[in-house]
Parts: sequence; C-alpha cells; structure tokens
Amino acid sequence: MTVNLPTPAASFNIGTRGSPLALAQAHETRSRLMAAFDLPQEAFKICVIKVTGDQILDKPLREIDGKGLFTREIEEALLDHNIDIAVHSTKDMPVEQPGGLILDTFLPREDVRDAFVSLKYKSLAALPDGAVVGTSSTRRRAQLAARYPKLQVVEFRGNVQTRLKKLADGVADATFLATAGLRRLNMDDVPYAPISPDDMLPAIAQGAIGIERRIADDRAAEMLAAIHDAETGHRLAAERAFLGGLDGSCETPIGGLAEIDGETLFLRGEILRPDGSLVLTDQLRVPVGEGAAAGAAMAARLLSKAGTDFFDA
Repeated sequence: MTVNLPTPAASFNIGTRGSPLALAQAHETRSRLMAAFDLPQEAFKICVIKVTGDQILDKPLREIDGKGLFTREIEEALLDHNIDIAVHSTKDMPVEQPGGLILDTFLPREDVRDAFVSLKYKSLAALPDGAVVGTSSTRRRAQLAARYPKLQVVEFRGNVQTRLKKLADGVADATFLATAGLRRLNMDDVPYAPISPDDMLPAIAQGAIGIERRIADDRAAEMLAAIHDAETGHRLAAERAFLGGLDGSCETPIGGLAEIDGETLFLRGEILRPDGSLVLTDQLRVPVGEGAAAGAAMAARLLSKAGTDFFDA
C-alpha cells in the first residue's frame, strides 16, 4: 500500500492537551513523522483540545470521575474525525480504548523515574519528620505513607511551572514530578533528584508517549508504524496488562515497571492500600513476547493476596 501523505494544503492533524509538556510530546511526534516521510512542518497541524483533568483544578483527581480525565475529549475529537491521531502521556491512558480506537504506537521511552523536587532539601531521605510534601498522585501518597509515615502530605496539582511556584510560595517543602517530563521540557535548572525504582516504583507506563488512532484509518496506521518503538511496546504491553488485570487507572495506587535485557523481560509490580498500611509486591522474568500474559498473571496473584476492597481501605 502506498501512503497518501499529508501536504500543507491537506494537513495531518495531531490532537493533544495544551500543557507545555503535552505540546512538547506532540512536537516530538511531529518531528519523527517529518523525518520518517521527509515532510515539511506545514504538512502537520497540532490541535490543542481542552480536557476535563485540566479544567477542574480545585478538586483532587480521585474525587472526579476516575478514568479518561486527560483523554476523553481528545478521543471524542478523534472519533469525530476532527483529528487524525492523538498524542498522550501513556500513564494517563485507560487500558481499554473507546470502540473504534486503538493505542498501538509508542515512541522510545524516556527516563521512567520519579523526580524529587525541592528548593530546600537534596533528597527524599533528607526530609525531616513533619516536612510537608505536595502531590496529587494516590500512588505517591500511598508510597510515602508506607515508607515515610512521619511526613505530611498535602494536595498539589498543576503543571510543572505551577508546582514550582507553590514550592517557592512555601505551600510545601517538596513535591514529585516525572523525570521524563523535566527532561522533555529541558528544565535542567529545576532542583530535582531522580528516585530509583527500587525506592519508588513508578506509575504504569511512566515516561512513554503513546499515539492513538482510529482502527479503520489505514493511512494513520502505516505512518505511525514508521515511528513505533518495538521495545517500548513490549514493555508497556506487560505493564498495561498488569494494570488492566487490577482494573486500575492512573488514580489507583499501583506501581509497575517492565525492563528488557536481551530476550528476557523483567516485570515488577506493587499495589498499595491508599493509606499505605499494606504494600503487596511481585516480580516475574519471562521471554519478551510473554510480557502481556505475565502482567495479567501478576495482577491475578496480587489480587488473590489482597482480597476484596483492598483499594478502598
């Protein structure tokens, strides 16, 4: 099949949120498509779409309808043919896509680690008892409660710039961001320290850009195949199968990470009670092609240990 390539007169529309990080990810996607098909920038149009998660800033995310907070409106635009593809932070993506859509393209994964950010302290371990940490993530809240119970945790939402201002204003002593986001925004001036996954297992799919399309759109499928990173795809297949087996979302206290060494995939996972009172962990090593099955199996094993209402505690 010959791809009907976009032109400046008939552009290929890329849907995205409007935050600086989301735009950086859309620009990276556009740059990779330009290079893959030797096309000018004018052949692509970046379309900013407002999503629920960005419009409701006065409530914790866990108090809003939990799935699709950062994707729903973009997916509606995709289904309505107002855009050709949608660029997402994969960690924000529900495991199941709406009928007619598929998430099967991933760019090379960035740094997966959480970043400790503070204007006062060098590391998480350096925080004194009673220090105030700001985060909106239920996973990070639970991990802090489990490992650093003497810290105070407050709600902390907003983009990178907003959170840094809150630190400067003394709302909290420290916060967390994704190292991948800081790197993609070239924010080397931000005082941050990456946290080893051994100390804080990251969110499912953290650091990965995912690109969604209509299943029936052959042109988008062929164009995206040219920029898909197979290793990232294998890793996320395992992680997202783990998340799906737990019926989790980006607002469920779940951590997971798949890494590949040669032909072997190493998957680690943990689930936490929201108050940090219990943490259950597991890990598996399997052939790369069996990652999705391993993720589902790990989820089933942890659920059998957790019992009912584990995430409601």
